Amino acid sequence: MNRIVEKEVISVVKEISLGAAIALVVFLLWQGYDVIPILMLAGMGLAVYFIAETKGVLKPVALGNKVTVNPLTFDDIGGQGMAIQELVEALDFMVNQDAVKQLGIRPLKGILLTGPPGTGKTLMAKAAANYTHSEFMATSGSEFIEMYAGVGAQRVRKLFRGAREQAKKNGKRSAIVFIDEIDVVGGKRGRNTSHLEYDQTLNQLLVEMDGMKTDDQTQVLLIAATNRVDMLDPALLRPGRFDRQVKVDLPDRDGRKQILSLHIKNKPVAEDVKLEELAKETFGFSGAQLESLTNEAAIYAMREESQLIKSCHFRDALEKVMLGEKLDRKPNLEDLHRVAVHETGHALLSELVRSGSVSSVTVTPRGQALGYMRQNQEEDSYLYTREYLEDKIAVLLAGALAEETVLGNRSTGSAGDFQQAVDVAKRIILAGMSPLGVVAEDCLTQDVLRGAVAEIITGQEARVRADLEGYHQVMGQVVERLLEEEKLSGEELRNLLKGSVAA
Repeated sequence: MNRIVEKEVISVVKEISLGAAIALVVFLLWQGYDVIPILMLAGMGLAVYFIAETKGVLKPVALGNKVTVNPLTFDDIGGQGMAIQELVEALDFMVNQDAVKQLGIRPLKGILLTGPPGTGKTLMAKAAANYTHSEFMATSGSEFIEMYAGVGAQRVRKLFRGAREQAKKNGKRSAIVFIDEIDVVGGKRGRNTSHLEYDQTLNQLLVEMDGMKTDDQTQVLLIAATNRVDMLDPALLRPGRFDRQVKVDLPDRDGRKQILSLHIKNKPVAEDVKLEELAKETFGFSGAQLESLTNEAAIYAMREESQLIKSCHFRDALEKVMLGEKLDRKPNLEDLHRVAVHETGHALLSELVRSGSVSSVTVTPRGQALGYMRQNQEEDSYLYTREYLEDKIAVLLAGALAEETVLGNRSTGSAGDFQQAVDVAKRIILAGMSPLGVVAEDCLTQDVLRGAVAEIITGQEARVRADLEGYHQVMGQVVERLLEEEKLSGEELRNLLKGSVAA
């Protein structure tokens, strides 16, 4: 309401000023004065005003908007138990201000939330404001940067001043300022040599953080989030500014199950949906992707006019989140047969490497993929042996080698697999698991690195050819079923393999 009244007042002032200017020009003309110089100056002034207003310099800055949605608590955030515990310990310094003063403890000035996108950093900042009963002001790093020098620094001052005023107005002792994507404004100084506005804005942010004192009537805590902590200026990360860095990482299996259970509370889910299985199949998913998974499953159920969200809807939603929506374009029969052979090669070798690893195989185009073989993750793993990585390379190469074995040649569809295989081979080398021993990438010449990668890839190619040699018949059966049904589950694939082995 105040913003509307402000706009109306500005409009009335503009109209009065314009009327007065026209009256002045008419009066000067009547008195016989030459008004051409005055009109030229007025035109130049209007042009400058128009340009400044267009670029946003004279527009109200929407910084520190207060969130008016239902209060968010830490109980509403799943899969981040350790991060929440660490954050709450830091926030207790803000809650127990009297004890902090008695013990002479310097209050925390900043908390930095780091981690991949979609892991809940913004949600944790909102929950922190509710936990500490603080005023919450949120903005983004991009809001501070303009082409005009000094605008960013001015907006930083306005943001912190507004947080204190808003907290005082609402009778609160503290305020939390949240800056998302702080790497935009807090990047290392000197990287933008042609545009010092970034450095000036960062300098003002550092000054504001230094100005937070224990005896302030309103305590302000800065919480920032980024997924590029390596880009931040060291002066921003030192103690006394960002005193705590909280790692908000991708959730593990139990965390994914907890997040899924939170997002299906308001959804009618069928009994055949097993959250344990979904959590197992979503290794590497962030909280945002898990929320999207449950939402897409509900959309699939609505399309089929189903009253319940079933496991088949979750399977379709899982593939959509990972690969994209199904495409209308259909490959011709020759290309479709090649895609089926390619994906069969991946699936067959995956089963040979680890039985029960294939979740599904499809030749339905999705996103950038003409076909796809999806694997089950047995356990959340964070350390890998050379044998594990070599098995991964073998599965990646199996598609192209299956084409070569069945069709006599390869295609460009294997380019992505080859790139991934090379990346895994480099990982083996840089982890010190190759004949080169412990090496640093900077110390390797391109020829040496290329030769080591080629040795690993060549060895796995020979292994895959030998493994596929005795499975020509079953590969033909799987390809035929894929062409008929477009998709096979892991169980159907394993039944075909068992029948072939028994025969």
